[in-house]
Amino acid sequence: MLDGAAMFAGLAQTMTAVFGGPFVSARVIDQAPDAFDDGGSIPDDTADPTFRTCQLQVDIVTDAMRQADGYVEGDLRVLILSATLEGDLDTDATVEVLQGPYTGAKLLLSGITRDPAATYWEGRGRRAPTE
Repeated sequence: MLDGAAMFAGLAQTMTAVFGGPFVSARVIDQAPDAFDDGGSIPDDTADPTFRTCQLQVDIVTDAMRQADGYVEGDLRVLILSATLEGDLDTDATVEVLQGPYTGAKLLLSGITRDPAATYWEGRGRRAPTE
């Protein structure tokens, strides 16, 4: 059976390698769920986050994204190739861009959806506050 998401990801990766951009290396950062001690408090030694590699494109937001609840000037459109990411994606994750003009940016995700062919995840990204 033909895997359309993998085929599209392969084409996108080839075009990126030959012509440069738009898909670059990134990683999804999943925070470990809070664990409570016997007294109901969250201990200081909570689990470390996990990292999952992927390839993404950062773009300007669409008009529909601008009209959506929660939009803030400066939000970015994020497209993550599903064949390059192991597992699901939701708004609890943060994405760190590892290459390209947004290198080092950590983006908080919102409005994550999947295209009908399951080729990519799409959503808005907002720069995370610096620590």
